[in-house]
Amino acid sequence: MQRRFLIIGPSWIGDMVMAQSLFITLKQLHPDCLIDVVAPQWSLPILKRMPEVNEGISANVSHGEFSFFKRRAIGLGLKSRRYTDAVVIPRSWKSAVIPFFAGIAIRTGYRGEMRYGLLNDIRPLDKTILKQTVQRYVAHAYPAVAGKAPDIPFPALQTDVQNSDRLLDELGLSLDKPVVCMMPGAEYGPAKQWPLEYYSKLAHSLVIEGYQVWVLGSDKDRAAGEEVCQQNDAGVYNLCGRTQLVDTVDLLACAKSVVTNDSGLMHVAAAVGVELNVIYGSSTPDYTPPLTDEAKKNIFYLGLECSPCFKRVCPLGHTDCLNNIKYDVVFNSIVR
Repeated sequence: MQRRFLIIGPSWIGDMVMAQSLFITLKQLHPDCLIDVVAPQWSLPILKRMPEVNEGISANVSHGEFSFFKRRAIGLGLKSRRYTDAVVIPRSWKSAVIPFFAGIAIRTGYRGEMRYGLLNDIRPLDKTILKQTVQRYVAHAYPAVAGKAPDIPFPALQTDVQNSDRLLDELGLSLDKPVVCMMPGAEYGPAKQWPLEYYSKLAHSLVIEGYQVWVLGSDKDRAAGEEVCQQNDAGVYNLCGRTQLVDTVDLLACAKSVVTNDSGLMHVAAAVGVELNVIYGSSTPDYTPPLTDEAKKNIFYLGLECSPCFKRVCPLGHTDCLNNIKYDVVFNSIVR
């Protein structure tokens, strides 16, 4: 009998990209299985770039919204699809409502928020074994008692050359010089954001060296992009807020190298396969590493006595974990 999986996906872009490792694993274990993913509306175009996913289904609820009746309606509407298995990645109570009302026989997820009854394959989360977020996702594909961290297949997003060409034309860009993409945003907070002054100085140095710089991000990052660009001559382009999320995939595919904080777009870039320069502050590469070959990533992490604190704002007030990573070190990594 064909296994039919309904995955309740995460709400953040980096987590959704890491979830592809779970989808790949399910396909490796059950080659003829079908995988549908319930996800926020904004992430559906990204799911279309994952060949393992049959269909992305809009959750039709805002992030943080409880919406029991909406979730119940979605679940009842999916009942006719006769899924055999559900995997609930988020650990909230509300996230387990849809598979329950969809009548799915096996409903798997980690223990959290008293989900007994909604889930019937409830597993303890042993953080001493599953240290990385992506390991916790992939472990859902295996029996509950494993005793070791699973192997992790790297995410790999498909790119669209025709869309790249369209974007280059509409944004007035060309590939006459090698491209370095910068993602200076960090929605989590300033303790994960390398100083914009450093991004700006790095961009200036790269332009002198013969590169062009594309600054990528959402509309929320537009001001940060302007700050990176304002001290620079022609050759630095602020594209924040000018593209859709899925367009970022195709722009990143044009780049020689990427400079980024530990952010959702870092995981997107890793899944595209471009060379990465990742700057870690309050977080750590041990927990959320870029999922790509070692030869394609350069990690900048000082590992101070106070690191990692995982705080949004530096509790000590100095943010030395970021301020002490100088821009010339990253510059040398790119041009060496």
